Amino acid sequence: MRLVEVRSGRPRAARHAPHAALGGLSAPHHDHRRKAALNQHVAIRRLPSDIIDEYEAKRVKLASVHAGFEQAIKDLSMAVTIGGHYGELRAPSAPGPREMEKSLLLSAWAQMRQAVNFDTVAGSNDRKRADRIIAEAPALTLEKVRELFGDAVSDPRGTVLKGLAEVFCNLDPAFKSHDKMKVGVKGLPKRVILSGFGTWSGYGREKVQDILRAMAALDAKPEPSFEDLRALAEGKHATAEDAIHGIWCKKYQNGNAHVYFAPETLLTVNRALAEYYGEVLADSPEAAAEKAKATGTAVSKDLQFYPTPQPVIDTLMREYGDMTGRRVLEPSCGTGNIMDAMRATGAMVLGIEVHAGRAAEARAKGHRVHVANFLQVPAPDKDSDRYDAVVMNPPFAGKHYAKHVLHAIKFLKPGGVLRAILPYTAREHGLLPAPKSNRYGWNDAWKDLPIGSFRASGTGVNTVIYTYTAPSG
Repeated sequence: MRLVEVRSGRPRAARHAPHAALGGLSAPHHDHRRKAALNQHVAIRRLPSDIIDEYEAKRVKLASVHAGFEQAIKDLSMAVTIGGHYGELRAPSAPGPREMEKSLLLSAWAQMRQAVNFDTVAGSNDRKRADRIIAEAPALTLEKVRELFGDAVSDPRGTVLKGLAEVFCNLDPAFKSHDKMKVGVKGLPKRVILSGFGTWSGYGREKVQDILRAMAALDAKPEPSFEDLRALAEGKHATAEDAIHGIWCKKYQNGNAHVYFAPETLLTVNRALAEYYGEVLADSPEAAAEKAKATGTAVSKDLQFYPTPQPVIDTLMREYGDMTGRRVLEPSCGTGNIMDAMRATGAMVLGIEVHAGRAAEARAKGHRVHVANFLQVPAPDKDSDRYDAVVMNPPFAGKHYAKHVLHAIKFLKPGGVLRAILPYTAREHGLLPAPKSNRYGWNDAWKDLPIGSFRASGTGVNTVIYTYTAPSG
């Protein structure tokens, strides 16, 4: 990610995914004004390189400043004492050199954060992540600035949309489904119930604060004041007439609050999430229907290749320990990124890939790969020929993933485990074997991946890891 420095008062246009004109959700002209307002709102106030230069200049002077301060303390002590006896005044103590350097560094990071308008556009998760990293006082370099703030500078709208997606997807599963984003606000919750809604703190209050911040960022407006949040928490915005950014809430004595969304607010959120997920939704029924429809075991003509990003592979591999001597199959292995990680565990991995070019790339890394349509590869008849594990990132198009997963299950030994990276909507389709959720909605067959996990691969579709264990006997 390249950090862009804006030297004039004219900010560069933000890079973002094309707006989705889907299902009657074509954006009105004021959406374009929102984008322009956001670009102006987040123009860099001061160059990161200037802040680094000032920090370095002051850092090299700290030793002399510290020595001068200590000398001033000695002079003060001499001025107010006779014979070394203090009266009412005691000499102050100078901070240590390390304390001074850390304080200067943290001050520089705070200025950097403000200068690039990070907190204006970043979502709650990104702000908390930045808090944790900066608290450790990392070295102030342009590389570290790019790592922490690069996306917020080069793609402010994309960062705002990501924060909005994180907030609303955590409120209700309906907001995770890109299918629902294509049909307007029908099916979206008009309210959510939040627990722990205290006046000063609490889980619910923090969530409302995140909602209001995200909506304010989307509209390129200042975030709500502490007084606004307090009034909302006290139930002073309990009707639509009192709404803040189209949101109002009713607080109850049990500590819960019902947070309501105006229709216009839901429509705004709907459009924003549709834009974030992208205009071409690789696993949406409509996208699949627009192209040649895949039937039986034929390879779908609209299958799109979304390589598995490294953070997703890292999450997937936490489920595995030493796999030495275990036989592992990866259907639709692509260029072998997951196979790389599985090989590092000691596993004996076989890949199957329909695309000859990608198969050649995987083979170039030393992997065993068959070029074939996995759906047409017959499952082994003998348990001895089956696999201890199957790991896969199948095509997302339509419900095509289900054919791949159900076929892959046939390749498992008794007790073998399959893990597949799937679109979030796979949870809703009900096409795969999975235990019923418990009373709290927990189901260990599904593990949600973070919002935007496949953004680097070209899709904003939310994803999950699906786990299936074959019967032992």
